[in-house]
Amino acid sequence: METALVTNVQPYSIHDGPGIRTTVFMKGCPLRCMWCDNPETQVKSPELTYIATRCIGCGECLKVCPNGAISIGSNGKPKTDRTLCKNCGECVTVCLTGAREIVGKPMTVDELLGEVEKDRAFYARSGGGVTLSGGEPLMHPEFTREFLEKCRKINIHTAIESCGYVEWEIMRKSLEHLDLFLYDIKHMDPVKHIELTSVPNQLILKNIERVSRLERRPALIIRFPLIPGINDSEENVNATAKFMVETLGGINRLDILPYHQLGTAKYDALDREYKLKDLLPPEKDYIQQIKEKFEIHGLEVKIGG
Repeated sequence: METALVTNVQPYSIHDGPGIRTTVFMKGCPLRCMWCDNPETQVKSPELTYIATRCIGCGECLKVCPNGAISIGSNGKPKTDRTLCKNCGECVTVCLTGAREIVGKPMTVDELLGEVEKDRAFYARSGGGVTLSGGEPLMHPEFTREFLEKCRKINIHTAIESCGYVEWEIMRKSLEHLDLFLYDIKHMDPVKHIELTSVPNQLILKNIERVSRLERRPALIIRFPLIPGINDSEENVNATAKFMVETLGGINRLDILPYHQLGTAKYDALDREYKLKDLLPPEKDYIQQIKEKFEIHGLEVKIGG
């Protein structure tokens, strides 16, 4: 049976699709967005996280590390040399306060389905279901397809949140068992897209164009992450809107996802630099202005999603 690495199974979610949902965060993503709020889902392998505020400096982790990756820092607390760490999890087993954790749990399709089924009563009452997020669910194509197929067989509404940077055949096969496709368009300029995400956008735009032209396809919502000073220019907003109207004919629903700082602490836990730490979230009035700029083009626009 297919397995995939899952970082979190979040029940009772009211985002990423209609109704009350279970959102599954899968590990692995081909993009490295500067504003990513789930950095622990980027690498397609287990990773050690360390939350310094939970650490009491007992030193037990130093004693058990088989690779000598842990030492005591100038603040009296352990620090990890990521070049030596093998993410074996030995330090996690002796951590008394939960400061150390390995993110990325292997799960089979049936194990994940069992978790999701626990909330079926909430789906039925609210019109909800399950959403595969990440990371990028389509980096686990066989797992994702099998899981979606089993959900559909027992009448659980299915959704995927995708960056779209995958081979077309992988995407097409997963769409067969999908009710809702949440598709990110981050920037229309190919050069800036590389600067912001580390990958070009031609495949992303071509894939969504192909989806829009399918005779039978899931419901489709375009999602626009609003990052102040990054992708909110008049030129990019208009280019995104025109692409939807002129190229994705009939796809007129767009969700604006305003930038927030909720994921910044995760970078510290992974010993990574967060380059937008000084960027402030947009004000409500400004978000409304961007919404109106999209609506001028005849699009149905929602803030949040």
